[in-house]
Amino acid sequence: MSTLKQGNTAVKNGIILAVALAIGLAISLSPAPSSLVSTIVNAVNPGTTTPSYPKAMHTGAPGMAALGVMAFALILWISEAMPFHITGLMALILLTLFKVGKYKEIISTGFGNDIVVFFIGVLVITAFITKSGLGKRISAIILSITGNNTRAIVFGFLAAGTILSMWITDMAVAAMLMPLARAILIEEGCKPKESNFGKGLMIAVAWGALVGGIGTPAGTGANPIALQFLANMAGIRLSFLDWMVYGVPSAILILPVAWAVLMLFFPPEMKHLKVSKEQLKAELKNMPSMNREEKITLFVFAVTIVIWIATPLIEGPLGMVIEISLPALLAACLFFMPGMSAAKWKDIEGEIDWAGILLIVSGIALGTYLYKTGVAEWLAITLLGRIGEVPLFAQLFLVTLGVCLLKVVFSSNSVTATILIPLIIGLGKATGIDVTGITLAAGLTTSLAFILVTTTPTNVIPFNAGYFSIKDMAKAGLVLTVGASFVIALVFMSIRAIKGGF
Repeated sequence: MSTLKQGNTAVKNGIILAVALAIGLAISLSPAPSSLVSTIVNAVNPGTTTPSYPKAMHTGAPGMAALGVMAFALILWISEAMPFHITGLMALILLTLFKVGKYKEIISTGFGNDIVVFFIGVLVITAFITKSGLGKRISAIILSITGNNTRAIVFGFLAAGTILSMWITDMAVAAMLMPLARAILIEEGCKPKESNFGKGLMIAVAWGALVGGIGTPAGTGANPIALQFLANMAGIRLSFLDWMVYGVPSAILILPVAWAVLMLFFPPEMKHLKVSKEQLKAELKNMPSMNREEKITLFVFAVTIVIWIATPLIEGPLGMVIEISLPALLAACLFFMPGMSAAKWKDIEGEIDWAGILLIVSGIALGTYLYKTGVAEWLAITLLGRIGEVPLFAQLFLVTLGVCLLKVVFSSNSVTATILIPLIIGLGKATGIDVTGITLAAGLTTSLAFILVTTTPTNVIPFNAGYFSIKDMAKAGLVLTVGASFVIALVFMSIRAIKGGF
């Protein structure tokens, strides 16, 4: 029966792949709409009128080919007929075969990007925090602070997830907190899908990690993609601290909103745990002292954060530009210096999400060529062209809300950033909207997958514990999505008023 099921799945996925290829090819060979040709020509030679039809066909060909490749990738990404990263690599091949660009240039756009090094460094740091036991110790500290009040515990897990996920990938944070939450629920005898406390606590494990992910570029793979697109497409270079100026306040203010939504939908059925606050503090006190691995991990982690934050201050004296990938690369190397950690590379490499790295590599290349061919700008004008007619606050709110809702379609933060960020940059440049503001707002929200469990592995981890249903998360997530979009728009407007611009 299992073999038959596998055979049926293979046939279904094979059909989806064939359909995706056919649609991609059909779009690639279609005549370019005059509006797309006009967009491409004006991008290359501002003020030039649209050329004659035969020349227009030639001018729009790379754009239609890029659009075809995007359609091909979208169908496979949404249907999950193939692994995300393999679809991304196939897109690079098709960009070459459809003559959107030269193969070496397409590959160098992704694989030659420093963001790849940044992401590897962040994943190495995450692996050491998890393996050394430092993450578990930090979680125990949070629990000792919240005490045994059930409402405070839900908030504590949200806060712990938010703080940790600013520096560690959100999926790792969820994996770290879920066993602790499950242990509490088992100890209290909370029944899966019946206990409101169980539903609220497990959803808090997911939401805290997602909220914290927007705080810094290290929080999730989608953040450095947004920074890279801003630098490559709009010529806007933002530092680690520049992102934090918007990301940290947004995360902090979304945190109480998330807690209020959980308390509204899932008010705990009991006020306190059976275990006392004193017992929780005693458990932390009885933990063994920090071992050597924890101390080394904490040291390297702290040094990396300090360099990231202090970059604007030390670039001048050093006489060099410090890209955000450099401190991450330094951290990865420090762990393996003689006399440092006892861990071997083979112990760490299995913890690194190589599939995620490949997806980022291919995503940057695909997004860049969508922009270079003028397709991103044309799609943005076609779909969102009238957004420039509303006030700035409404623009920010609509962009963030739109990105959050589109997350329902995409099962990957990196895929969301790859498709949407070039469109948003194209929209800003075409309509005169502040590119930095709306792109940063969109970048912050590419990882806020509050609605569907299946949208990100971060949600799947606590969902697998069995305490809440897909419907439970969706109904509360819809409310939080609107609330988070409002908060982000408010934060951006406030900071803009203080700074005099983005």
